[in-house]
Amino acid sequence: MFAADLLADRHVLITGGGTGLGRAIGTRYLELGASLVICGRRVPVLEATAAELRTQFPSADITTIGCDIRDPGQVDSMLDEIWQHRPLDILVNNAAGNFLAQSHRLSVRAVDAVLGIVLHGAAYCTLGVGRRWIEGGRGGTVMSVLTLSALSGAAFTVPSAMAKAGVLAMTRSLAVEWGPKGIRCVAIAPGAFPTPGANAGLAPAGLEKPPPERTIPMGRVGEYRELTDVAAFLVSNAASYVNGECIVVDGGKQWLSGSAQNDTPTLLRWSDTQWDALKPRK
Repeated sequence: MFAADLLADRHVLITGGGTGLGRAIGTRYLELGASLVICGRRVPVLEATAAELRTQFPSADITTIGCDIRDPGQVDSMLDEIWQHRPLDILVNNAAGNFLAQSHRLSVRAVDAVLGIVLHGAAYCTLGVGRRWIEGGRGGTVMSVLTLSALSGAAFTVPSAMAKAGVLAMTRSLAVEWGPKGIRCVAIAPGAFPTPGANAGLAPAGLEKPPPERTIPMGRVGEYRELTDVAAFLVSNAASYVNGECIVVDGGKQWLSGSAQNDTPTLLRWSDTQWDALKPRK
């Protein structure tokens, strides 16, 4: 099914598309013929990624836009700019922020930092794109990248779990409300797909993480292609009757082995000194 033209003529926006999973998904979409817009707060990172992608895909249409999706005004300006060039067909809510912390010690600013990116940002982008689709009489697809914590909760990353659960609720709610308008809303929940950003915030020095063969039934972490192929399928016509669904891509970790929070026992034994050694979150 992954023909070279699977996503031909599809115009895609990926938030946080300059690094990690967002970049990997964007790369796969370009391989399948899509045109791509990537946004984020760090413009040099976006431009460096775009330059590398243009080398890999010389004929591809790749655009970068600096945007802090926590700011609804910036989101609207970004979408106006995109629509001046060409309406979107697909939105991928990928931008995220997360870190380990004892929840009772979180400041309001730390909570808002995560909720602002993950929940508010996804809502601003989704509602802004959906409004334009509906006003223009167009259909489209919104795919949101979640985490296993959206389904199970997660100690010590509570703001992220709250925010991702909210995005899942948005996905299911809008799938019903917007389905009659030709707009699909879907989601994926990746398991262990290591990225530098995630590792920096969620695997600090001193955290003893059990090896994958002990916590993941398939005995290994995921490869990007195993996630990006699912992401491509969900936004393609091959999944045209899939709506409101969240696909878990985790090697069986979440549902079959019940180990979504396998770091929690270790963290529960951490001393205040160990927690204090982490970078403060204000």
